[in-house]
Amino acid sequence: MKNLGKIVLFLLLFSVTLFGAVKASLDTRVVYSGEMVTYKLSLSGEDIVKPALTQICGNDIVATSSQTSIQSINGSYEKTYTLSYQFMPQNSCTIEPLEVSIDGKTEKSNSVELIVKEPSQDKDAPFMLSLKPSKTSLYVGEPFELVLTLTQSLRAQAVDSKFVAPEFKGVWIKSEGKPTRVDNGENIVTTVVYTLAPQREGNLTIEAAQLRIASRVSGTNSWGTFAPQVKWRSYYSNKPTLEVKSIPKGASLIGDFSIKTKLDKKEINPNEALNLTIVVEGVGNLEDIKSFKPYVENVNVFDEKIVINVNKLTQKLAFVSDRDFTIPAFELLFFNTKTQKVQKITTEPIAIKVSGSTPKKELNIERDETPKDEVVLEKGLIKTVVDKSMLGVAFFVGLLLGVALMFANSLRGKKREKSFDIKDEKVLMMKLLPYKEDTDVQKIVDVLEKNLYSNAKEVVDKKLLKELVKRHNIS
Repeated sequence: MKNLGKIVLFLLLFSVTLFGAVKASLDTRVVYSGEMVTYKLSLSGEDIVKPALTQICGNDIVATSSQTSIQSINGSYEKTYTLSYQFMPQNSCTIEPLEVSIDGKTEKSNSVELIVKEPSQDKDAPFMLSLKPSKTSLYVGEPFELVLTLTQSLRAQAVDSKFVAPEFKGVWIKSEGKPTRVDNGENIVTTVVYTLAPQREGNLTIEAAQLRIASRVSGTNSWGTFAPQVKWRSYYSNKPTLEVKSIPKGASLIGDFSIKTKLDKKEINPNEALNLTIVVEGVGNLEDIKSFKPYVENVNVFDEKIVINVNKLTQKLAFVSDRDFTIPAFELLFFNTKTQKVQKITTEPIAIKVSGSTPKKELNIERDETPKDEVVLEKGLIKTVVDKSMLGVAFFVGLLLGVALMFANSLRGKKREKSFDIKDEKVLMMKLLPYKEDTDVQKIVDVLEKNLYSNAKEVVDKKLLKELVKRHNIS
């Protein structure tokens, strides 16, 4: 019986050596969401086909490594390969058995249970994160500050660290301040201030910020000897919740603003560009303000893109006209967060003088009420004077004058064709603007606008321009 037991033990050892084995394990079975986990496969055998893994439990593998060791069992040597896969699980899962080809046979690993817990804060931890909003009840588009604070114990040691900012889903990031650090003797406190604004109404939750810290821990290597190792641990902040209300009816903006205009001059020459800048300052959803470009009769108005710098909005406008005009008032309608009322602010209209311009006059046509036949009262007698010979002479003279007038107009027309210089882009644009409905004219006008108001240097198609001048009889 004793010999039978030895034989069974020998057969077991021999079968393990001959056919190989696969063993799966985790460096830790319980982790917090977002922490790094290492999945290990120990493979014993000679001819091993390493598995091609890209995901574990639906999570991408972020790093891999391998080790080889040789063990002597009863005078025979056995090779063992250890494959390590690092990943960051988000939820608890069961890692199912994995099939591996060893020495021409398919071997299966054991299954492994992984428990993932929700992030929690430990007040006694060497690192602590917190998120604190300046207000939790606010309106859509209303700016607020979110203060991120990292408290690090002076006794804490770290080999490496990685910070993962919170996910700002449903909010606009208006600005991010620079980190500030303060040493209070026990801790180093780092603070960052974000300026945010909610995008929609309802309850919004700001996801937790994460700090991953790598520290040295004691351990053993594949040879069983002591060697320092690096282990990662994650620390999380709280998750603030915001109650967001819709903007009251009658307003699309929210905050507290002021508006003003800056003008380079109040008197210009005909067809000279007048530049005006609109400035809106204050705390609120400036990004929702639309272009201030107005409509002004007989005036061409050009607008540049709105520029926002923190709490200041600017927009430049250009006005071009050949006669006096008035720039209308600009206004903003918004819900004032201080007074809790809808408020309207406006600028003053600005009268612009165009030098040398003449006011538009109405055309008055005087009618000759004298009868065709002149009735003459002479010495009590009524005479009707109709001199037929004089009528004939008048007709002939009128005919000559008409022909001469037509000839003169023809000469003037030719002169008018050359009455302006096509190289003068300002005058040229004013001549073309009445015919902008013509797509070919619009092409030329677009080029002229860029050259005049955007400092571009595009070349005008002279052949097309000459054709347009003839087409519309432009003079």
